[in-house]
Amino acid sequence: MPALSIPTVASGDVTPVLSLQGIHKAFGAIVAVERFDLDIFAGEVVALVGDNGAGKSTLVKIIAGFHPPSAGRVLIDGAEVTMSDPSDSQALGIQVVYQDLALADNQPVYMNMFLGKELVKGPLRRLDRKRMVAETETLVKQLDVRIPSAKATIRDLSGGQRQGVAIARATHWATKLVLMDEPTAALGVAETAKVEKIIETLKARNLPILLISHSLDQVFRLSDRICVLRRGKQIGIRETAKTDNNEIVSMITGLST
Repeated sequence: MPALSIPTVASGDVTPVLSLQGIHKAFGAIVAVERFDLDIFAGEVVALVGDNGAGKSTLVKIIAGFHPPSAGRVLIDGAEVTMSDPSDSQALGIQVVYQDLALADNQPVYMNMFLGKELVKGPLRRLDRKRMVAETETLVKQLDVRIPSAKATIRDLSGGQRQGVAIARATHWATKLVLMDEPTAALGVAETAKVEKIIETLKARNLPILLISHSLDQVFRLSDRICVLRRGKQIGIRETAKTDNNEIVSMITGLST
């Protein structure tokens, strides 16, 4: 296995890394997403916004392989793909940073970084802890994740440090796209700033990010484009630099501001 590093997506390619075309999702008689179209390109942050129940979580689960769309197509680098479970999505290079982080609290940072993908050595396939520690330390240094040590136990870290570890793990295993679901919802101002700096580092490495956030201030700081959902309907997509808070709020609520 190659050494841990932040993946770099080739620039100058006009083919979307991820393309969602005509996505429709229904659960019986309940329509969660009516029709959704979105292209995400290398090196950009696209924010997905909307009130609770707008369909954001359903779309994330479709991209992550938890739910197949009822209709429509998912394309990676221009090729249509079918995903039956999250392992298919992960194999395609897509990783998700969830609100609950999905970290093992009683395990050290390096074991969390390789959770389910542990490095082994020798004929007895013993855990190669030394190599996992070294590679983890290299990665967190690249991302400027300030932790005491790769051997530190997750439960002893602050919320921002835990979030940094979760993002570092996702960005190592992601080769195509990182989905971030409310990455700073439970963090204070200083820790939020640190996580946002990590996101900017990933963007600079040309890795595309789909960001789900209720914080419009954060959305305007980080995103290149903003996609608005309301009650399962795609209301529109705006370039962040060409819109403002009032327009996005109006699109989210359906009310004039």
